[in-house]
Amino acid sequence: MITGQTKNLLTDELIELLHKAGRMIEVRKGTFLFQEGMPASEMYLILSGKVQISKMNAEGQELYLRLCSANEIVGELTLFTEDPKYIFNAKAIADCKVAAINLASLETSLFENSKLSYLFLKWMNDHFRRTMTKFRDLVLFGKKGALYSTLIRLSNSYGIEKEDGIHISVPLTNQDLANFCGTAREIVSRMLADLKEKKVISIHQKKIIIHNIDFLRSENDCENCPISMCNID
Repeated sequence: MITGQTKNLLTDELIELLHKAGRMIEVRKGTFLFQEGMPASEMYLILSGKVQISKMNAEGQELYLRLCSANEIVGELTLFTEDPKYIFNAKAIADCKVAAINLASLETSLFENSKLSYLFLKWMNDHFRRTMTKFRDLVLFGKKGALYSTLIRLSNSYGIEKEDGIHISVPLTNQDLANFCGTAREIVSRMLADLKEKKVISIHQKKIIIHNIDFLRSENDCENCPISMCNID
């Protein structure tokens, strides 16, 4: 049983529009769709594979913001802006197929179709709300809270419930988790060791098994947000 694998909030109408508007391209694992500061003329609908969205802070540390998969949009914050530039990095962490959508053409389509404009604005609003809840966790709950929040979100997006706990289906290194939390790998390693000692989690072949999700939720004063708001996507 999949506990997370959250249903994408894009509607069928929007997905159909974006498919029609885009040219299809393949992106190899380890390469970038775009990097922050580059001029933007397209945004992207992921058809298959996974794309990591990140940003560098002033100290040169990379912060992971989203892990995106099929039927998700990346590069959307360049719409309706003057002289648009990408403000994040988008790197393929698996071989991907994407639809590259011309921003000017999409803007014209949205101007001409009020229903699609409404659906797109609704999707953007939901997207901003999800992003803000992630920043809230990073700011309010400190490093430990940020790690616990990341594990909860990963379980909602990529968790598979089995007898011994929730298996997160994507492999993650300690550095990956540190980048999601905006902290150092050594700090995350110590916190993970503490969780393993308490038998809250275990790790097998870089994949995390959460044995006690209630512990993580209680430590973070979890507000039981809808899964659509509490995910890593």
